[in-house]
Amino acid sequence: MNLTNPVKVKIGDRFVGSGEPVYIIAEIGINHNGSVEVAKKLIAGAKAAGCDAVKFQKRTPELCVPKDHWYKERETPWGRMTYIDYRHKVELSLADYSDIDLYCKENKIHWFASCWDEESVNFIEQFDPPCYKASSASLTDLSLLRKKKATGKPIIISTGMSTIEEINETINEIGTENLLIAHSTSAYPCPIEELNLKMIETLKKIYPMVPIGYSGHETGLAPTWAAVALGASFVERHITIDRAMWGSDQAASVEIGGLFRLVENIRDIENSLGDGIKKVYESEKSQIEKLRKVKL
Repeated sequence: MNLTNPVKVKIGDRFVGSGEPVYIIAEIGINHNGSVEVAKKLIAGAKAAGCDAVKFQKRTPELCVPKDHWYKERETPWGRMTYIDYRHKVELSLADYSDIDLYCKENKIHWFASCWDEESVNFIEQFDPPCYKASSASLTDLSLLRKKKATGKPIIISTGMSTIEEINETINEIGTENLLIAHSTSAYPCPIEELNLKMIETLKKIYPMVPIGYSGHETGLAPTWAAVALGASFVERHITIDRAMWGSDQAASVEIGGLFRLVENIRDIENSLGDGIKKVYESEKSQIEKLRKVKL
């Protein structure tokens, strides 16, 4: 790697990449279950834990839900309703996002969203987010990716449920400028043996001028710490008030207490990695005098 031209992308007032602290994203997603008050509790928890950003998911239900699923009924915390009505129920409103935008600004934490359709990009663009996320499901949706690219904001793409050929094809289409790539496996929760964290190293070799990170859906914290040790420039984990709450992503999420441990240990890991250049530290010099019998 050419250290005079380090791998960095600017997200808001932060650089993400070589030589920078790991950028930690707490994904709220739809774990707020349509409640702006729950969303605020999660934002406050992420800020207190030391995260750099929170992320939401934004959908236009009529565009994202197949029509043959609209009127299928399901049990929900609000009673039995059609799936299309349920999808509307868990979407936050313009007023909700305005409230969230102000709350994040007051708390000095970035917020942005995974937009699952082009109308949702238009909606979130009203708030001038520092970047956009493209979910693993959207990796092959080139029209949607071009829409996000056209905003001029950095794009983080997740690579779950994708082949290396699909990843390469997408990146050939949208380019590497203002791009960040997250290794991911799209199972919720993901079995440990399917995390394949060494893909972080593979992606760093294939795309040496792009910050590579990790979006995890496992239970537990150790794999995310391992991702940092393998060189992830950013990490993303779903967060929740309670893993037993209603919702498909809750079980693969980190509760706020765990989030504090996650962030604290990420900072310890990155501080412990050093620069790879062997040296004798001041703290060792007294040990040389005390313990070394033969000096060269």
